[in-house]
Amino acid sequence: MTCAVAAPHTLATDAAEEALRRGGNAIDAALAAAVTLTVVYPHNTAAGGDLIALVRTAGGRISCLNASGPAARAADRDAVAARHGGRMPIRGVDAITVPGCVAGWAALHASGAALPWAAHFAAAIAHAAGTPVVPGLAAAIAEAAPLIDADPGMRAVFRPGGRLLAEGDVLRQDALAATLSGIADGGPEVLYGGPVGERLIAGLRVLGSPLDRTDLDAYRAEWTPPLSRPVGAWQVHTSPPNSQGFLLLQALLADVADPLRTGAGRLAQVFAQGIADRARVLADPRFAPVDLDALLRPGRALPGEDVAAYANGDTVAVVTADGDGNAVSLIQSLFFGFGSGVLEPDTGILMQNRGAGFTLDPGSPNVLAPGKRPAHTLMPVMVTEGDRLAWVTGSMGGRAQPQIHTQILLRLFGGADPTAAVAAPRWVVGEPDLAVRVEADVDPAARDSLAELAGLPLTELPARSDRVGHAQAIAIGLDGAPTAGSDPRADGAARVVKAVL
Repeated sequence: MTCAVAAPHTLATDAAEEALRRGGNAIDAALAAAVTLTVVYPHNTAAGGDLIALVRTAGGRISCLNASGPAARAADRDAVAARHGGRMPIRGVDAITVPGCVAGWAALHASGAALPWAAHFAAAIAHAAGTPVVPGLAAAIAEAAPLIDADPGMRAVFRPGGRLLAEGDVLRQDALAATLSGIADGGPEVLYGGPVGERLIAGLRVLGSPLDRTDLDAYRAEWTPPLSRPVGAWQVHTSPPNSQGFLLLQALLADVADPLRTGAGRLAQVFAQGIADRARVLADPRFAPVDLDALLRPGRALPGEDVAAYANGDTVAVVTADGDGNAVSLIQSLFFGFGSGVLEPDTGILMQNRGAGFTLDPGSPNVLAPGKRPAHTLMPVMVTEGDRLAWVTGSMGGRAQPQIHTQILLRLFGGADPTAAVAAPRWVVGEPDLAVRVEADVDPAARDSLAELAGLPLTELPARSDRVGHAQAIAIGLDGAPTAGSDPRADGAARVVKAVL
């Protein structure tokens, strides 16, 4: 059996390949890569983060795995507002929600993995004992120096001996190695109801977190149908709310001629409308239903609106597909670089800041509330043609993920191979200023259109800037043969592996 895999760190791709050579399938490959990334790419993902994935099983069924965590049962909007001047904080314990990542791993494993649970942790545990700092991580550490210095757990890991880790240094995470070993041996219950969870909560509560053991014990990942719409000859699948996946479909369904060149300005207007729609309506559908049919109605007007949101995002995407029809688009995240900036030292777990996705506006459907999931950026993507899987894509990029996916899919639809599609120059409408961030080598026709039609300010980025995300993609040919591409903006690799039968 042949399997394709792409991930943003070479060691994660290596772990996926090893799982395949041991008899695993696309689900095993995705899981091994995902666990490894929490060790080797900790500025972007951690066991204290969230996960959302699309999983296609051999029979062709596609399901969405939502392992995004809710606010604590004791979350108090008024108290948070009083502590933070009426605004939802970006960092610190009040921005931490229940970590869903490990529960997501367990649900993914149960969906059809061929290898035992513990097998997926071997590479991660080995790398936690010591792994070289790659360029992307080194740059993130340097940029986050004040954040690292403010937290004892972060300082111990990323500034050992008083010096910030730099490219080529060895990153050691002994407490995390012990935690992952415990989860590998005892299963997810070690975190959700067991001793690792008890120690994690104890450390967070010392800092003032409202999370308690019941929040962890009660947590379960959720399986839902994907959000799917026909786009030309294809069916595009992504994640439903509380994810922002609908913005991708909104853009692909818009009537924009030549969107990657002379129509780029018009596409930017579509993106700006999506930003406004997300700020207005996106929330946990268990608390506030989202009218997707209205949002995806053809021919919607595109008035400009102001938005207030954050433009940052630190995430990893792993994509896999095998010859039996299994495929995974897995997105795993802390949200901002190094998440909340809180690394609980006893467990070695770095915590996300997904609570920053809430608002404190009592009139918003996305207002902070006990047990509620925040509006979420993670959005895996698959595309089918009839019963045939055509593409699997994923991207880092925070709130710009729908824009990145739109440009990549438009290139794939136009005949580009995965490597070319993810490497091609991109642009994104940023937030909160709506300035268009344009890589220096973007097509001149697109740049002119953005300047003339979008009515938004332009800011130039260097070529291959990580400000426009790290994308991964797999294409399945009509003959069933896969090809894969990994974004050169990251530190990863794409491979097609002949797996053990």
